[in-house]
Amino acid sequence: MQNNPVIAEFKDPTLHWRDASVEVHKLVVGPFDNNVFVVRCRESGESVLIDAANEHEQLLALCQRLGVKRVLETHGHWDHIQAIPALREAGYQVAVTAADAPRLKDVGYDVFIDDAEVIEVGKLRLHAIHNPGHTEGSISFAVSNTPLLFTGDTLFPGGPGNTKLEGGDFATIINSIDNKLFTFPAETIVLPGHGLDTTIGDERPQLAAWVERGW
Repeated sequence: MQNNPVIAEFKDPTLHWRDASVEVHKLVVGPFDNNVFVVRCRESGESVLIDAANEHEQLLALCQRLGVKRVLETHGHWDHIQAIPALREAGYQVAVTAADAPRLKDVGYDVFIDDAEVIEVGKLRLHAIHNPGHTEGSISFAVSNTPLLFTGDTLFPGGPGNTKLEGGDFATIINSIDNKLFTFPAETIVLPGHGLDTTIGDERPQLAAWVERGW
C-alpha cells in the first residue's frame, strides 16, 4: 500500500497496513472484487471482519488465523453478504444496521449496529458512522487513534458509491460524505468496499465536481 511502504517487508500476503497498535488485513473476493478487511488489535490479538462478501473458505481461514470475534457489515447489498451463512454456522456473530437488516433476511444476522456506537476490539475502538445514500443503513467505521476509515460503498477514489440501486439516493450520499466523512483530517486513509485506498485529502476537493456531474 502506498501509504505504508514498509508493508513490502512483511511475509503475510494479506497484511495491508499496520502500526504499533493495529493491523489491517485485506482479501479481494467474488465476481465484483469486493474488499474484505480484518482489523486486528496487536496487543490482544482480537479482530473483527468487515463485510463477509464471498469465498467463505478463505474468510473462515482468515478468521481462524487472526482471532476474529465478530463480523461487521457496512451494508446489505448481496455482493457484501454471500459468506454470512458459513460464518454464522461457524459461530461468528454478524452485525448490521437495523435499516439494512431486511436485506439479510435470507442469510441471517445477529445484532444491530447503531449510529455512533463504539465497538471494542481488544484495546481498539471502532466508531460506527451512519452514512446513508448507497443504502438506507450504510455505515462506515473509523478506528480511534489511527488514520483508518472503512467506508464500504459510500466513498471511493473519485466519487460516491452507486445510488441507482434500491435504497440509494444521490443527495443523501453527498450529504453523508460532506457532513460525516469529509470532517476527518486530510491524511485519513479511506478503505472502500471495492478497489484501491484513497485519502480524505485527495477526495474532498472533488466534491463540487461530483455534485455537478450528478453521480
